[in-house]
Amino acid sequence: MLQPTTLSFLDDLRQNNNREWFLENKKRYELFKKDYHHLIGLVLNELKKSDASLEMVQTKDCAFRINRDIRFSKNKSPYKTHLAIGISADGKKNTKSSYYIHIEPNACFVGGGIYCPEPPQLAKIRKEIAFFYDDLHTIIDHPRFKKAFNTLSKDEGQFLKNPPKGYEKDHPAIEFLKLKSFTAGTTFTEKDALQPDFVPKMVEYLQTIKPFNDFLNRALEEIE
Repeated sequence: MLQPTTLSFLDDLRQNNNREWFLENKKRYELFKKDYHHLIGLVLNELKKSDASLEMVQTKDCAFRINRDIRFSKNKSPYKTHLAIGISADGKKNTKSSYYIHIEPNACFVGGGIYCPEPPQLAKIRKEIAFFYDDLHTIIDHPRFKKAFNTLSKDEGQFLKNPPKGYEKDHPAIEFLKLKSFTAGTTFTEKDALQPDFVPKMVEYLQTIKPFNDFLNRALEEIE
């Protein structure tokens, strides 16, 4: 669980997203960072019990800097006003699937997969789905997966209207082959993040998505 002061810091930062306010509240930020990293450690240590590929992953590999990259953004606010945890076997290299927790007012969610893979990764994933769609269906049709996530996400702008090049429209997995991102997730509330059972609940969701992550990683490990 998080401390209420962590969420109140983010709320205040949202109203005062400027360097001057941030420097004046540096001590609050340090407490926020400590609580943030503590939460990562709790989730990571529990998740390692069911995913051996995370053995060498450390807390720092799962945390995000609070500074925003504003070089190519119209939004010039210097700081992020949400809290995120990204856990992947390759740290921050973005070559494998990941587990993800996002905490933000009215936008909290937990899940995993691969968001917007690069073209070479995308091609490998689609090839895996095309040849082993029965494996994918077994994963996402499992009662535990369906109860947690229902099915794979179809985020706006991340879904083709027509079949991708090289695939027929009547392929049995065509709806998944049209995806440009391969993720699944479910929502929760900020209030949930303050509850004593928050960590075990999040870990249960992440454990549920592990077979899907394994499927994606299997695709990405295929030899050219």
